[in-house]
Amino acid sequence: MATLAEQMQGERMARVALSMVAEPNDAATGRVLAQVGGIETLRLVESDDPVPGLARADALMWRERLSARITPDLPNRVAETQGGEFGTLVPADKEWPAGLDDLGERAPYLLWTRGATSFLTAALSDRVTITGSRASTSYGAHVTGDLATGMADEERIVVAGGAYGIEGAAHRAVLAAGGQTVAVLAGGLDRPYPAGHSDLLRRIGDVGLLVSELPPGAAPTRHRFIARNRLMAALSGATVIPEAGVRSGSMATVLTARELGRGVGAVPGPVSSAASTGPNELIKQRFASLITQPSDMIALLDADDPPKRGVTRAELGQEFGHRRPEPGAPGRSL
Repeated sequence: MATLAEQMQGERMARVALSMVAEPNDAATGRVLAQVGGIETLRLVESDDPVPGLARADALMWRERLSARITPDLPNRVAETQGGEFGTLVPADKEWPAGLDDLGERAPYLLWTRGATSFLTAALSDRVTITGSRASTSYGAHVTGDLATGMADEERIVVAGGAYGIEGAAHRAVLAAGGQTVAVLAGGLDRPYPAGHSDLLRRIGDVGLLVSELPPGAAPTRHRFIARNRLMAALSGATVIPEAGVRSGSMATVLTARELGRGVGAVPGPVSSAASTGPNELIKQRFASLITQPSDMIALLDADDPPKRGVTRAELGQEFGHRRPEPGAPGRSL
């Protein structure tokens, strides 16, 4: 019987298969993939040969983890995705966003897309990520709307995650201004999440761009949300936080942005507001530039001297109570 690798017709289909058997942000899979490509990575999963970049014990655990998700119908599932509603991008494609390569072994295996992939060919300085609290205040939603509208007026692309609160406010403001926006999802593009934003996400897919590293049918989980944040940081020249608690999941986007040498901005808020504790602390610790108006965001994106990588994830994580997720952990459905 033909192996899974033998049934894959080219690198694209091999990476589609990998997206179905390996969790996002799996450093072991990313390390092997970067060295040998998709088809050989699949072959190594089903063989006993040494795995480049992995010690024997690590290779055994890696094989066990991935092979458990290889089912007899997997080749058919891969084939069914070709020519369907959603497109795919791999690193060899001209639309592949070069900023994702900065993630190294944590780069996505491929991207699933719906909409204007041309948004991904723009320079990093033409894209800004806006993220923050799902339980935003009226102050946070108002400021976010003003900032996002300003980006649309400047023909900059706003990247967010489609969530309630800050991200939803950013998307809606850009669409209302006739601007360009990208929503990065933590599940399959056919499973819009949150359900209350189904219409918003559908509209973004029609006039903007939906992106995910997970195949159709995949459900969002806690791990996948955390993994998604690294893509939001890598896709843009800067990440801006209008509102968030110090332990908000959106702060993980800040950690990755600083690791990658991207700009970070934060909007100051009332000291009495729990929703502003994250941005206020970022500004206080000088981890972020002060953002009060769209021109501040433009200056952050166009800065000739981006933040250095001197602030490590460990330092930021200790300050804001974050721990790096264990690579490959599937997490739980939300």
